[in-house]
Amino acid sequence: MSALLWLAAAIVLVVAEMFGGELVLLMLAGGALAAAGVDVAFDPPLWVDGLVFAGVSVLLLAAVRPIARRHLLNRPAVLMNTEALEGRPAVVTEQVDARDGRVKIGGDVWSARAMDPTQVLEPGTHVTVVEIDGATAVVWRA
Repeated sequence: MSALLWLAAAIVLVVAEMFGGELVLLMLAGGALAAAGVDVAFDPPLWVDGLVFAGVSVLLLAAVRPIARRHLLNRPAVLMNTEALEGRPAVVTEQVDARDGRVKIGGDVWSARAMDPTQVLEPGTHVTVVEIDGATAVVWRA
């Protein structure tokens, strides 16, 4: 009977972890699962289940949580939207000068202007996107 209580406690802790995200409650849920497993396998007194819960929880908090947090925090940043376009190659489709033009960036046609006001880029020229200014790609001859 107490195995079901430990299992319910583990489920509640996992659900609560989804709202916190600090991995503490997840480690406690691991301790509760260990206590449920010991209860099913050996049917010891409740105080033994409590010791298993405490021991496994402390072990998980001390050994597993720091490693898991390090892996979660060291994820590389994923560039989104216009930030992902900066530095990408493009091809001029309509003449680009300091005021106007068109380039194709990864299959999409963008309005563009040359970064250097004296540059005039002819169609077919390979360029690099330096920045996105509003809806205009600022490009530089590659």
